[in-house]
Amino acid sequence: INAETWGQRFVLTSKMAALVQDDESPFRDTPNVVILKSSGTLLLLTKLRDVETQGVDFVFYANRLLRLLVEEALGHLPSAPKVVSTPTGVSYHGRELVSKKLCAVSILRAGDSMIQEVRTCLPGIPVGKILIQRDEEDPEKKPKMMYAKLPQDLSERVVLLVDPMLATGGSAKMAISELVRSGVPEEHILFINLITCPEGIQALLKDFPSIKIVTAAVDPSLNDNKYIVPGLGDFGDRYFGTQ
Repeated sequence: INAETWGQRFVLTSKMAALVQDDESPFRDTPNVVILKSSGTLLLLTKLRDVETQGVDFVFYANRLLRLLVEEALGHLPSAPKVVSTPTGVSYHGRELVSKKLCAVSILRAGDSMIQEVRTCLPGIPVGKILIQRDEEDPEKKPKMMYAKLPQDLSERVVLLVDPMLATGGSAKMAISELVRSGVPEEHILFINLITCPEGIQALLKDFPSIKIVTAAVDPSLNDNKYIVPGLGDFGDRYFGTQ
């Protein structure tokens, strides 16, 4: 099934129009694209996509979904077997992270909404910032690098790059280029993203085939203004109350 056909598969009810994301996703066989699978994801995405969800309610539902997304992403970091003793006296064979040196990097401004959940899961993790803005006067909405502040030992760390929306891929590619220039290997970059589309994924993996993308939803396409549809509008404006 191609992206166009897949994008037409909507389940319509009187309460919602939810994109079907099942095993027929065009990225189901792409090992470095992970789509969050949970019945709770659909409920939370419905709240976030609803134009009536505003202010503190939008932040509340966004934080809940972002926490699930971050936990899923952490499960894709390098890990090793670990045996622990339980209170019942029975051993449990599990796993633990082996990446001790981690760093979170947010693509400002919207990416900062995800840092809280990353630091809840990983207290004390160093945080870098990259400011990239879309040129709204440009028909292609090309990005401009404005600012970057990263840890000095970044090249020694596994980087969790966070930005809720992956549309054309321009901002993400510019941010990843900055990380690579700072000495971070592609395979040490995990891009955590709330909603994306085929155009964004394809653009990112074309230039950086070794990164891993963890997302909650792959929407069908971009509109003429380069916004993801159905999407949820401008995430940063809705989250920070500047809409």
